[in-house]
Amino acid sequence: MSPRNKARQQGAALVVGMIMLVLITLMLVTALNLGTTNFRAMTNMQFRSEAIAAANHAIEQVISSPFTAAPVAEAINVDLDNDTDTDYLVQIAVPQCVYAAQAFGADPSSLSLPVSMSVSSTWNTVWDLDASVDPADANNVGGAAVRVRTGVRVLLTEAEKDAVCPDP
Repeated sequence: MSPRNKARQQGAALVVGMIMLVLITLMLVTALNLGTTNFRAMTNMQFRSEAIAAANHAIEQVISSPFTAAPVAEAINVDLDNDTDTDYLVQIAVPQCVYAAQAFGADPSSLSLPVSMSVSSTWNTVWDLDASVDPADANNVGGAAVRVRTGVRVLLTEAEKDAVCPDP
């Protein structure tokens, strides 16, 4: 080989090497972006699941209280990890009585009720409970917005039903 051809080959190796370095760098940047995107998606799913759990916890708290006596909207602080810090603030809308039907027979769940609650003057009422977690809440670190609705059946006396439920 002449010295002239040898000089051209050394320059070509440098250019090919630089191109390979650029391609490898692009592949690494793409892999990093894909990994970051997957991490963000999983984190968002985790925050959403936590917000749903907080809303369900608040609904269970309302159901376990005598909410049918005077249905009101309320804000409930939920601490999911029991560290005494509020994790989520759940807004519960005013519970709505959506259906009422007279209970003629003793349902299995009503067998242990007192006599005054087991006669035909009792009503099966169905309530709609609506809980929402606001993403703008300072306690909501993940910024997840969720809305959970659930229904619950409550056995009421006729007087209680007349006070809180519309006519069937």
